[in-house]
Amino acid sequence: MRLSDHTILITGGASGIGLALVERFVRHRNRVIIVGRDEAKLTQAKALYPGIAAYPCDLESKEQTDLLIERLYSDHPELSVVINNAGVQFNYSFAEARAEAGSAETADCADSRIAREIAINLTSPIRLVSGLIPLLARRDEAAIVNVTSGLAIVPKKSAPVYCATKAGLRLFTRSLRYQLEPTNIRVFEIVPPVVDTAMTAGRGRGKISTEQLVDQFWTSYGNNRLEIPVGKVKLLLWINRLFPGLAEKILKNS
Repeated sequence: MRLSDHTILITGGASGIGLALVERFVRHRNRVIIVGRDEAKLTQAKALYPGIAAYPCDLESKEQTDLLIERLYSDHPELSVVINNAGVQFNYSFAEARAEAGSAETADCADSRIAREIAINLTSPIRLVSGLIPLLARRDEAAIVNVTSGLAIVPKKSAPVYCATKAGLRLFTRSLRYQLEPTNIRVFEIVPPVVDTAMTAGRGRGKISTEQLVDQFWTSYGNNRLEIPVGKVKLLLWINRLFPGLAEKILKNS
């Protein structure tokens, strides 16, 4: 992939991994569009990088996602790269949550949490890809980049819905790659370990920085390495291939 002169959509681009990707793509003379739910964070990101476009969008909402796709066709017909980075993780026990559910309101809250994780982590990337492939197909070089997780390979017990959505996104990415092999659209997957972001605050050890993640992504992206395991995930893939029981033991209580 060329590292410059693309128009790039980054979901969740106002903070964490997304903002680090914004910095790198802007530095290399790309046009960047970010979307997110928090308008204050979008404003802050635009203050840091005045040349970017920033649109509020709650990706849990099909209506808002559809409107975003329409706006991209009308305002950014040159779009050539889509990075599905937005994600949310809730850590809880299903058994304990239901035992504590003393009212219908509490049960509805639990159901809402499940729906939100599935919508943001899995459904919205699929919707965006489905809606934007005809736009990407117009370019001589285009890419879809999906951010999954090491937990898509081996799950942990505290976040079953998150692990399921990331595993689903990983398989979707592979299958989509097969479909798009004859086209000009490359399909990449970033498989991060635990990254030091707001989402992982208070959780995990040995985190890498967002800058370290982007450094490893950048080299692989430029060399068209479509699957990009980052940091400790490279070791996890090896352990899981040879000693799957050991991999499960390592990740189960992480």
